[in-house]
Amino acid sequence: MSPDEYCQQKTVQSGSSFYYSFLFLPQERRRAITALYAFCREVDDTVDECTDQSIARIKLAWWRNEISSMYAGKPTHPVTQAMQPHLTVYDLQEKHMQAIIDGMEMDLDQTRYLDYPAMQKYCWHVASVVGILSASIFGVTNPKTLEYAEKLGLAFQLTNIIRDVGEDARKGRIYLPVNELQQFNVTAADLLNARHSEKFENLMRFQVERAKKVYDEAFALLPKEDRRAQRPGLMMAAIYRTVLDEIERDNFHVLTQRISLTPIRKLWLAWKTYIRG
Repeated sequence: MSPDEYCQQKTVQSGSSFYYSFLFLPQERRRAITALYAFCREVDDTVDECTDQSIARIKLAWWRNEISSMYAGKPTHPVTQAMQPHLTVYDLQEKHMQAIIDGMEMDLDQTRYLDYPAMQKYCWHVASVVGILSASIFGVTNPKTLEYAEKLGLAFQLTNIIRDVGEDARKGRIYLPVNELQQFNVTAADLLNARHSEKFENLMRFQVERAKKVYDEAFALLPKEDRRAQRPGLMMAAIYRTVLDEIERDNFHVLTQRISLTPIRKLWLAWKTYIRG
């Protein structure tokens, strides 16, 4: 199996919404973004699937060294071997790759966030920098586009946090800010024990409204001249915003189930966004 095939398999197996937007890219950009996504999956799985934190830290340290080796032209893992040819072409910076590892380490060090700025910092490391790297691969002529990508990454992560509230709580992680739980009189125990209530619905309605506002702020930052190149991100946004709509329509029952869209619906939303240009 070639490095590119390894990354392709990793991406398909994840079942992620991101895969559907990759389908519309030219071959070289598709190979680059698939390698980047496979890298994100590898390091994320290192934290999520490893029950021993000390082993997870050792693995993340290995990935830090592997990133440095990749930028030195000596990658050893299939993912970094697949990504290495694209680093200079798309100006993929090592500081952003290492920042993703920082975000994974935050998951080992912290399971609660006091307020929204603290949660935003986490989101920047695990999602906004991925947005910057992705936008660079899609094509950037105006620096403002990277501001759009950074903000869009935040919107995606806010959506993930909303969608996965119950699943994350079962892993012992609560990303919703502590002061906002207090504001709506929802306790950590309510989340850990999957207690759905009117108070919880009010809390989640607040989270969804904020996430939608962040999407709107991101779209407002996208320069017209880069809109066509950035269509993959817009396709992802169409899918993710629809997930928010479904969560809202289902009265925020995210504590006991993970609301998602069918593959056909994801593909349709991606195609509809693509033909709009």
